[in-house]
Amino acid sequence: DVQLVESGGGSVQAGGSLRLSCAGFGYIYPTHCMGWFRQAPGKEREGVGSFYMTGGKSCYAGSVKGRFTISQDKAKSTVYLDMTNLEPDDAGMYYCAAAKGRGGRWSEVKKYDYWGQGTQVTVS
Repeated sequence: DVQLVESGGGSVQAGGSLRLSCAGFGYIYPTHCMGWFRQAPGKEREGVGSFYMTGGKSCYAGSVKGRFTISQDKAKSTVYLDMTNLEPDDAGMYYCAAAKGRGGRWSEVKKYDYWGQGTQVTVS
């Protein structure tokens, strides 16, 4: 089975930074888009940003634009989510996901075929 594995979550103070990693996209072919989502307790899973593997275009939710950056390391089959100036509202379980097809908006959960297990981010 294909597995995406997130890591890098933790607890930080407001204003701090974290780098999340998502390994394993190399086992998914083709991979059209990698997405990052988050889910806070009692809330729906929401799109944070996405990275299109062909062309390298990134898209971000308005709430994180300018603070979060998605990048990839093809040699390591890893996608990163660099988060800076973290706010308490950024807290939640963060998931990476991989989409094989081109259909759907980057922020739609249903677009994605594979999901990681999540990594927890706490901001105090």
